[in-house]
Amino acid sequence: MNFSPKALITHICVIGLFVLASLLYFYPVLQGKAIFQSDIAQYKGMAKERNDYKELTGEESYWTNSAFGGMPTYQLGANYPHDYIKKLDHLIRFLPRPADYLFLYFIGFYILLLCLKVDFRLAALGAIAFGFSTYLIIILGVGHNAKAHALGYIPMVFGGIILVFRKKYLLGFILTALAMALEISANHYQMTYYFMLLVLVLGLVYLIYAIKEKELKHFFVSVGILVLAVVLSIAANATSLMATKEYADWSTRGTSELTVNPDGSPKAPSNGLDRDYITQYSYGLAESLNLFAPRLFGGTTGEDLGKDSKAYEYLTNQGLPPGKALEFSSSLPLYWGDQPIVAAPAYVGAIVIFLFLLGAFLVEGKRKWWLVIGAVLSLFLSWGRHFPLLTDFMIDYFPLYNKFRAVSSIQVVLELCLPVLGVLGLAKLFKTSVDKSEKLRALKLSFFSTMGLGVFIFLLMGFLDFQGLRDETYRGYFGDELMAMIQRDREAVYINDTIRSLAYVIFAATTLWFFIKEKIGRNLFVILMGVLIVFDLVSVDRRYVNEDDFVRQRQMNEPFQASQLDQMIQQDDSIFRVFDPQEGINGARTSYFHKSIGGYHAAKPRALQDLFEYHLYQNNLQVLNMLNVKYVIQQDEEGNSFPAVNPDANGNAWFVEQLLPVSSANEEILKLKDFNSKTQAVVNTRTYPSLTKTRYQLDSLAQIKLVDYRPNYLKYKSSNPNDGFAVFSEMYYPSGWDAFIDGKMEPHYKVDYALRGIKIPAGEHEIEFKFEPNVVETGSQITLAASILLGLIIVGGFGFTLFSKNTKPE
Repeated sequence: MNFSPKALITHICVIGLFVLASLLYFYPVLQGKAIFQSDIAQYKGMAKERNDYKELTGEESYWTNSAFGGMPTYQLGANYPHDYIKKLDHLIRFLPRPADYLFLYFIGFYILLLCLKVDFRLAALGAIAFGFSTYLIIILGVGHNAKAHALGYIPMVFGGIILVFRKKYLLGFILTALAMALEISANHYQMTYYFMLLVLVLGLVYLIYAIKEKELKHFFVSVGILVLAVVLSIAANATSLMATKEYADWSTRGTSELTVNPDGSPKAPSNGLDRDYITQYSYGLAESLNLFAPRLFGGTTGEDLGKDSKAYEYLTNQGLPPGKALEFSSSLPLYWGDQPIVAAPAYVGAIVIFLFLLGAFLVEGKRKWWLVIGAVLSLFLSWGRHFPLLTDFMIDYFPLYNKFRAVSSIQVVLELCLPVLGVLGLAKLFKTSVDKSEKLRALKLSFFSTMGLGVFIFLLMGFLDFQGLRDETYRGYFGDELMAMIQRDREAVYINDTIRSLAYVIFAATTLWFFIKEKIGRNLFVILMGVLIVFDLVSVDRRYVNEDDFVRQRQMNEPFQASQLDQMIQQDDSIFRVFDPQEGINGARTSYFHKSIGGYHAAKPRALQDLFEYHLYQNNLQVLNMLNVKYVIQQDEEGNSFPAVNPDANGNAWFVEQLLPVSSANEEILKLKDFNSKTQAVVNTRTYPSLTKTRYQLDSLAQIKLVDYRPNYLKYKSSNPNDGFAVFSEMYYPSGWDAFIDGKMEPHYKVDYALRGIKIPAGEHEIEFKFEPNVVETGSQITLAASILLGLIIVGGFGFTLFSKNTKPE
């Protein structure tokens, strides 16, 4: 990487180009609009109580009761002390969202290619190809911001690794540590994990070459430096990592003790996600050809073909008004692949694949093989259940692989490898030392290979029926004749997009031929290739993410509007929970206005998930009562929603007269089928052997009331002439919540599988629960120390570099 004044000016101009490209694609942000992201709307529902409390008090609560009956806010935008990495991240992402993430794609990939010693023009070209990859744009459309965030920093991490292996130890260490710290801060550990698999591939390839070239000392020195850099980056994110690990163990990503199903039949113990859940989104083998031609499998479930649709033609011929027919053809269920639902095809670009093959034929050595192997491995892993030999091995034996779902998303590794090798191939063409005949040979091989792929796609069409998983359902709505037209539309886009991709390959190959023959210069070549790549990718991107997806800023700031039903419930100023069976456990609209037992998160509290599966789905009202669900949203005969009052809700806390001892998690959850939640509490005496007293005298005058509510603080007043045992309708969380009776800390227990219980002596008392997580205090101290150390290394490193240059003899 060159830091001369001339080079810095060049890089600033390139950065300006990236800013312009980001703002042009998402130009509605310049009009004060915001892109409507469904996942972000759900996130705002989940985080509403946390955000409101922060705005009101200026404090972080680290706990919310508005979602899933109560959970930490560690994954809901919590801010931690001394998180200077996050402040740096905000400086880098200075553009309005989502243009900031597109800019991050560009700049991260540009840095990687510069670290690979690629000409800045080709580095900018590669950055554009990477940033406009359809999958990377689609995730911005639906609101997978954390995923986009992580993908933006990953190329920088690889840039740092490459620098270290190039013996640029100090600069490589700094870039790796800084980029990895930013990557971890992005808080999408699945993406980070997948790319660490690519790091292992890179390391293995470089080790093999180190053995061949007798460079083992350099290899292990490099590995040692990189390990130190990663350790420092982890320490700089200690608070968030420790908090996430703590929550993950409590969530559905952690270990379950249950070995029985809801019906009592045996169930295999789990320390991660269910195998079917992990592989639910598996890319089909043939569907992978979408990487080359976008709509081979229909694109998405809501494709807009307008008046070019066979369905539109059929409907108008049947007498349907053109406006109605056009409305139908603007959202056709064209997707017919193997996944339950997709927002768009993962199209990386026909030109990018063509260039990848060019690089495979031109580039030699380790710089090629880690990219080729990484791309192929990610493709195989994305097949999930369609490649059980590899997938089952990874789930069963590879650490942490079973913690993540949607294996199709591992194709992000491929989406990085392809443009990198493609640009390295172009860089080889730029070298005058490479014989022209070798360049032409590589061009011919890559061109005919790509055209052969197109011919294969056409031949494959004869074996396809264009029928999808949901076609029987659609047929019930639309009828046989209209479904036949939809299948013809699927076939039409298959053909059209294949021809489209082949045309772009021909244009790109022709441009390359002119360049190799020295008919055009480097600058014109880069401009022409850039125009082709932008037209290829952006024209597909805009089918799925465009100005129509933008709304007024206020609509995203307030994604849900209170209905009359919500307003009716909000008139009740007591503390309670609301349950909407239509929303179930998956949806955060209720959480936006009320305290809910539902929510929207990839890692739900395991205890609540179990309560739903074992009891709430079976209409166990005792569990509903113990969760203090006072209102259940129901519908009348006309389909109008109304809040039905649950008169049997237990309230915020209550005394019980009997503890029901069990000795396992299985017994604990099954016992809730036949207990009285108002007078009995189930307790696992194997976990709490000190709870030997199981009978308590319950006086009719005994009471316990919630008198002060904050998300992270609860105060109760109790009055009981006898010693008693109280149950609280709050989720038990083993770390951070402390109980106090009259200011003295007392132990509290998990009861009824998910709630809190405490022994209260006779008389009048004040009971407090405070959420003061030690993980935040401990983690912030580590974070502060690591951030200071990283800062000193960066300042010292650049100072040393400048000093060395200034003192170098002329």
